Amino acid sequence: MRQLDFERLEVWKRSCRLSSSVYKTFDACKNYGYKDQIMRSALSVASNIAEGEERETPAESARFFYIAKGSAGELITQIYIGIEAGFIDKQTGMGFVQEAKEIAAMLAALIKRRKGMVREEAGGYNYQAVSD
Repeated sequence: MRQLDFERLEVWKRSCRLSSSVYKTFDACKNYGYKDQIMRSALSVASNIAEGEERETPAESARFFYIAKGSAGELITQIYIGIEAGFIDKQTGMGFVQEAKEIAAMLAALIKRRKGMVREEAGGYNYQAVSD
């Protein structure tokens, strides 16, 4: 079976793993409003990366990557709130924050590439988003 373009992106893989980890961490959380909101933002990152990568034009792709980056910011905010509210221990939460920040940085680089703001070298541009 053919692999879809987004399945090759390291940023998509990492965001899926982060979303899964967040889900497992908050599975037993009894604050259902908080749990629903943090899961929505975590799922939104990977989902918007996939949707953006499957779009026709670089501009359309960049738009969805911006949405994914915004969701990463939302997730970071909710993690900080979860730490303060006692829904998650600080060490685990800060690990999630670090990963979300790295994903956001990867998305920023991908957006620049799609918007044509990064010049390619003669040998091609390797932004480490493709692996496996």
